[in-house]
Amino acid sequence: MNASEFRRRGKEMVDYVADYLEGIEGRQVFPDVDPGYLRPLIPTTAPQEPETFEAIIEDVEKIIMPGVTHWHSPYFFAYFPTASSYPAMLADMLCGAIGCIGFSWAASPACTELETVMMDWLGKMLQLPEAFLAGEAGEGGGVIQGTASEATLVALLAARTKVTRRLQAASPELTQAAIMEKLVAYASDQAHSSVEKAGLIGGVRLKAIPSDGKFAMRASALQEALERDKAAGLIPFFVVATLGTTSCCSFDNLLEVGPICHKEGLWLHVDAAYAGSAFICPEFRHLLNGVEFADSFNFNPHKWLLVNFDCSAMWVKKRTDLTGAFRLDPVYLRHSHQDSGLITDYRHWQLPLGRRFRSLKMWFVFRMYGVKGLQAYIRKHVQLSHAFEALVRQDTRFEICAEVILGLVCFRLKGSNKLNEALLESINSAKKIHLVPCSLRDRFVLRFAICSRTVELAHVQLAWEHIQEMAATVLRAQGEEKAEIKN
Repeated sequence: MNASEFRRRGKEMVDYVADYLEGIEGRQVFPDVDPGYLRPLIPTTAPQEPETFEAIIEDVEKIIMPGVTHWHSPYFFAYFPTASSYPAMLADMLCGAIGCIGFSWAASPACTELETVMMDWLGKMLQLPEAFLAGEAGEGGGVIQGTASEATLVALLAARTKVTRRLQAASPELTQAAIMEKLVAYASDQAHSSVEKAGLIGGVRLKAIPSDGKFAMRASALQEALERDKAAGLIPFFVVATLGTTSCCSFDNLLEVGPICHKEGLWLHVDAAYAGSAFICPEFRHLLNGVEFADSFNFNPHKWLLVNFDCSAMWVKKRTDLTGAFRLDPVYLRHSHQDSGLITDYRHWQLPLGRRFRSLKMWFVFRMYGVKGLQAYIRKHVQLSHAFEALVRQDTRFEICAEVILGLVCFRLKGSNKLNEALLESINSAKKIHLVPCSLRDRFVLRFAICSRTVELAHVQLAWEHIQEMAATVLRAQGEEKAEIKN
């Protein structure tokens, strides 16, 4: 493909993408395929001779699309949103064209510098404390990670290195192994599974702190665990506080947990993967109060801020905590400006070496939507979730299972877990909408997350009508089953 054909095919692809997104409402949200459906549809080896672009596009519709779950359908209400916008897609095209691998400033100065500035822009949108911003001479700063899972792992590893060096400085006879076997990290019992995985990879034990009646981690429970572990000779070093848990969008009490971490010398990492986008709205900013106690903070613009995956924003108060843990300087990666103090090399802030020019997506989206446009988008989703909540509350067969704060509603039929499992099965089998469940205090709960950029009140209302129909069928079947047992 030469430049001339690329111009033509590129325009065709833009048309295909625009047609796909404009017509996505007409596609079944969840595919009708079984595991292994794709392999028999494609050759067992790559072609020896070139094939045409037309043949590939034809196979996209024939082979790929039948197996796609349409995350951007207005009838997709599962998981959490994944962001999508035309400005971000255009920026991704440019990123692919530039094709730099921005591991250092010298590898592509614009790639490094735009990221630093965009992370400051975003930090100011969130009203983060000044200590988290790079500015022109700050000690902190932001970095784009691939996912919130990576950010948690990076924070844990940096905290592990920091506490190990501190203890060895005080007691040089201590080995790293002796310290490692006593390290303990903490998170709420509602924290995402990626926090547990970070502990596994980091080789440290992670303890779940029981949450309160609102599914939040509180000071008393954390303090109790810390005292118990210190008395047992263990070394607490790392706490993850979640703002907007995956199960029910609950919020750990940062204003309580933060001072304890500060007093005990524990690294506090704040994971706001989903909810963080909402903090650009003044009416939701209070949910971030207490972040001043954190050592690191992370959320995903690629969830709810119209920046396509991947773009996970992470800030630290002291960037030397990261660079001190991950810095390696082989000759082939060095450059004349690396110790100038004027720039940073992001390879020292992350696990991989290579990195894409992801800040272009932020730059395009922030400029083409403006802060007010992004705020309006968040507010619309929150309004739709409250509209769905109101519909659920009007039906006495159902109950709301957690406070609705942002764009997620947790609900269930009043009754057994088995009944609600049957309801979800019937909903997802019909494939008109798509939902996923969670477990709250051993109760099987359905989650309804406002996800699509194009979702409107009419879609929410249709989804609720469908849920009501499925509920009636399930309840009728349950009644018939009880009648048979009685007879």
